[in-house]
Amino acid sequence: MIVQERIERKLTDAMSLLHLEVINESHNHNVPPGAESHFKVVLVSEEFEDLRLVARHKQVNRILKDELATDIHALAIHTSTPSEWRARHGTTPLSPPCHGGSKSPQS
Repeated sequence: MIVQERIERKLTDAMSLLHLEVINESHNHNVPPGAESHFKVVLVSEEFEDLRLVARHKQVNRILKDELATDIHALAIHTSTPSEWRARHGTTPLSPPCHGGSKSPQS
């Protein structure tokens, strides 16, 4: 399993997320082509209510501790509560993260 997929799986399994983006930013750095070492994660969760930014980041770091010890060189973490997200991005409702699947081909 590639690093980005592991990050997505671990975060969705460990948290109740309203929005998740995992962006591989490795291509912006001096790394070999196809590297997976620099990531940005954007998370929106009610679990962040009443938590300071440092506590939110520690929560994400705990979940991804194995990847941070081995595969990830740099991780930018952007956390928001639903109200913080709406204040920054307007009133567009959040979509839940996709868990795969597709429409069946019609015969």
